[in-house]
Amino acid sequence: MTDPIADYLTRIRNAYLAGKKVVEIPSSNMKAEITRILCEKGYILSYKIVEGTPFNTIKIALKYHPETKTPAIKSIVRVSSPGLRRYADVKNMPRVLNGLGIAILTTSKGVITDKEAKELNVGGEVICYVC
Repeated sequence: MTDPIADYLTRIRNAYLAGKKVVEIPSSNMKAEITRILCEKGYILSYKIVEGTPFNTIKIALKYHPETKTPAIKSIVRVSSPGLRRYADVKNMPRVLNGLGIAILTTSKGVITDKEAKELNVGGEVICYVC
């Protein structure tokens, strides 16, 4: 596995497409921060970091609409990859779905959303788009 963040996003996307309620993903600090942001912004119900003997995992409870059973995340796309890093400064911050979605960035202030990066006046590497 050469890109663990792409693997993380693909596992979430596949779990939504399969209609799963919970997905388990191998943990890392970056994945935990992305999961925290997804939970804060309401794209997932909850998460729990489970400490195991060989490695830690993140258990994510996925969120669906109660009546129509449609997933909360319509699209989750990796932007920056190990072979081609994508950076954005404050002036050229990406807008996802004209402000309805979020872009997750890694900056000198930590892993934050595009709106928080504008408020803090920092740029960084664009990890993914979520809408």
